Amino acid sequence: MSVSPRSPGRIALVAFPGVRAFDVSVITEVWGVDRTDRGVPPFDLRRVAGGPGPVPLRGGLSLTPDRTLAWLDRADLVVVPGLDDHVTPAPAPVLDALRRAHDRGTPIAALCGGAFTLAQAGLLDGRRAVTHWNLTELLSARHPRVSVVRDALFVHEDNIWTSAGTAAGIDLCLHLVRTAHGAEAAATIARSMVTAPFRTGTQAQFIEHPTPRADRDADALAEVRAHALTHLAEPHTVAVLAARAGMSARTFARHFQATTGTTPMRWLITQRVAAAQKLLERTDLALPEVARRTGFGSEITMRQHFATHLATSPRDYRLAFRDGGRRTGVDTPGTDP
Repeated sequence: MSVSPRSPGRIALVAFPGVRAFDVSVITEVWGVDRTDRGVPPFDLRRVAGGPGPVPLRGGLSLTPDRTLAWLDRADLVVVPGLDDHVTPAPAPVLDALRRAHDRGTPIAALCGGAFTLAQAGLLDGRRAVTHWNLTELLSARHPRVSVVRDALFVHEDNIWTSAGTAAGIDLCLHLVRTAHGAEAAATIARSMVTAPFRTGTQAQFIEHPTPRADRDADALAEVRAHALTHLAEPHTVAVLAARAGMSARTFARHFQATTGTTPMRWLITQRVAAAQKLLERTDLALPEVARRTGFGSEITMRQHFATHLATSPRDYRLAFRDGGRRTGVDTPGTDP
């Protein structure tokens, strides 16, 4: 999904018996809270179900829908929560509605075990998808036509997004906001949720069981990352960062990958791109100055990394997401039939 000022404003939360209350809460927290007073565009989140009655959730909770599945025809984005039971079939009307939405070109995102719902609909056949690391074997066994990615936090293919477990659902929701509305909107939502605007790496970092020595190494790496973030304009090499952590370059790179799921240089580039996004949204700094402050060194280098990470240029990104240039593409919430 490339950066565009056309942003999904109508969000459909698809609900049916068995969806996880946590995922429903995440979707609601990201798109269902009015933060327009802090510069976040307005969203129109609708709880969509097969009928008007309450949808039972685990723990004695229930969700009251405010639209039927027909509203998916109007949605700009469809989000499917994860499941409490991953082998129980979703209702046929839900699966049919998801297929029609995909045929219309509507982006669909599934959190955690929601990938099983999309797989039941046949939407993941021949496509890459991810789910919680503890469910990958089950997803492969029950849906062998799905190309299961075993360590990503989230995966995008053919207008379909899937994410790993629990917290990775937050990562995906914020990423969808960031892609459509810019880094500042996603960061504002993340701050209100007291969570990171984005995490790098893979879910492999969460599978290993830490030891006391690993904890000490993680503390050292956290200090190095904090230093790099507050000194992005400086040149950083693996050798220099390793020396700061008191490790050899090889040991540092190995522990960094185990802790974050990515290499030191890939992590650093991701942080620099994110910092440049914020400067492009918030300031009128010239592009060479943005590149200097974020450690890219030159506008050309920054442009190359924007093309790789965001499929756009710094100039086009600024035009799309500067305060005065955003378009929400959404009606006033509550006015539609």
